[in-house]
Amino acid sequence: MSEQGAHAVIAGIEELLPVLRERAQEAEDARRIPDESIKALQETGFFKLLQPKPYGGYEADPVTFYTAVKLIASACGSTGWVASILGVHPWHLGLFEARAQEDVWGGGAGSDGIDTLISSSYAPMGKATLVDSGGAPVNEGVADGGGYRLSGKWSFSSGCGHATWVLLGAPAFDADGNAVDFCTYLLPAADYTVDDVWDTVGLRGTGSNDIVVEDVFVPKHRTLSFLLTSKLDTPGQKVNPGPLYRLPYGSVHPSTITAPIIGMAQGAYDAHLEHQRRRVRAAYAGEKSQEDPFAKVRIAEAASEIDAAWLQLTHNIDELYQLACRGEKLPFDTRLRVRRDQVRGTERAIAAVDRLFENSGGRALQTGTPIQRFWRDAHAGRVHAANDPERAYTMFGTGAFGLPVENAMV
Repeated sequence: MSEQGAHAVIAGIEELLPVLRERAQEAEDARRIPDESIKALQETGFFKLLQPKPYGGYEADPVTFYTAVKLIASACGSTGWVASILGVHPWHLGLFEARAQEDVWGGGAGSDGIDTLISSSYAPMGKATLVDSGGAPVNEGVADGGGYRLSGKWSFSSGCGHATWVLLGAPAFDADGNAVDFCTYLLPAADYTVDDVWDTVGLRGTGSNDIVVEDVFVPKHRTLSFLLTSKLDTPGQKVNPGPLYRLPYGSVHPSTITAPIIGMAQGAYDAHLEHQRRRVRAAYAGEKSQEDPFAKVRIAEAASEIDAAWLQLTHNIDELYQLACRGEKLPFDTRLRVRRDQVRGTERAIAAVDRLFENSGGRALQTGTPIQRFWRDAHAGRVHAANDPERAYTMFGTGAFGLPVENAMV
């Protein structure tokens, strides 16, 4: 993607921010992002940033994508979260076989063409069984015409109400019940149902409902082994050889979770400043908050945490991307650093939001105020599995000692 094209997408999103900010309460009340917001984001080209060029995508550098996500989340945390999740799936689909990409973006049955949106739930909540072309369970590798029988119930599929396909994670078993692989399965909307269960204290507008699948056949070409994904050796790289598709899943996807949380922290910071400019503290003889030296210290601390989180995330991702652009090997210690700083970035953002919230006074607790919404949304995003700091830090420490790291999320 040209620099001019990237600027055009970012500029389009910046123009949308006031509207997204105004719709933040509407999204929360409806427990889903307004259709108008999704359509407006599509019109900016946002959802094509990580999509392969053969299917109308831009194959933009990942920092452009994360910058767009941060901006959206600074206006509405739920919208930023859904945009980030739906926006990264074109990248993941680009790792699948060409036939799977054609199924989704080719305009066939169940497809919206190059504008198709895909949701996901990667946690292993279901079960798949290897079957041959006749549907009988097998013990050998799946041949063409065969595939998997998939069943299960997956939670937390953010934005699934706007999507017509879904990516689901599950272990695969052979006819004897032996686990033989862990895969991502690609299904059209006709093969699953959405169970409306999302009712939460944070990220209420994300519509992160359950996906239910009952004994559905998934052809082989619509599956992707996570083992191949972690080895950076996927079938999609043959048709999408660009540097974007040589980046690690364990770097791209976790950063997709942290970027909107940093955006929420930025939104809380902006809202806090606006709030403090007008606030008068009656308990302190009518002192104006903007004249309170301690308030200024807290603002400085929060701003530094946000900047540090963002600088580390973007620096690390850009370093990997530049290595991929030069066709160089991506060092494992760099990948470990990406995960370390990704979870640290979430921690920094949460610390900033907490510091601002505790300095905002009682009126910030009122329903509808942006500060309390950002506080709830950021904390809701923190509990995502990608933000487990101990696991990421343990991986980094293990690698620092030169010991083998047995974790695919790197």
